[in-house]
Amino acid sequence: MVKHNNVVPNGHFKKHWQNYVKTWFNQPARKKRRRIARQKKAVKIFPRPTAGPLRPIVHGQTQKYNMKIRAGRGFSLEELKAAGIPKKYAPTIGIAVDHRRRNRSLEGLQTNVQRLKTYKAKLVVFPRSARARKPKAGDSSPEELATATQVQGAYMPISQEKQSVEIIKVTDEMKNFKAYAKLRVERMNKRLVGVRMKKAAEAEKDEKK
Repeated sequence: MVKHNNVVPNGHFKKHWQNYVKTWFNQPARKKRRRIARQKKAVKIFPRPTAGPLRPIVHGQTQKYNMKIRAGRGFSLEELKAAGIPKKYAPTIGIAVDHRRRNRSLEGLQTNVQRLKTYKAKLVVFPRSARARKPKAGDSSPEELATATQVQGAYMPISQEKQSVEIIKVTDEMKNFKAYAKLRVERMNKRLVGVRMKKAAEAEKDEKK
């Protein structure tokens, strides 16, 4: 006889679990398909870099992530103007443009302007027509075109700067410092500032009498 107030056994074992097994046999074929697609794209966009257009360095949003830097959507119009690149010409030479972005700091502006200038110095511009006899203004020389190769993978990568930590020797004064007591005293001083000012004013008034 079953004792105590337990759950009545009611096992559900006929689940047909074989019908719900998810396999992943297409993984190797998908890997191959992606690789072939990357190769075809590289041939199609030649001589442009395979990683796509150049992106700016921006800081992450919110207080939690704003110390980290990452690639942004595109360069602001102010950055392009400072680097001497027309906004309509920039997308044609592999530079992403974001007309909505605003520069909030001078450091960020200078960093991205320098990034644009470095890119511009390394840039090899092919003529629009392969049958063009003379290179147009802005096109690279035939010698540069002959040695140019397609950039595979990331170029001008964004790397996090490691903050340097200053190490100092612990002095006796630091050891004897009572941080908690100091905080309590400063809290009290802040709380009593109005009362003390009132007392000082009253004392000054009494002295004049």
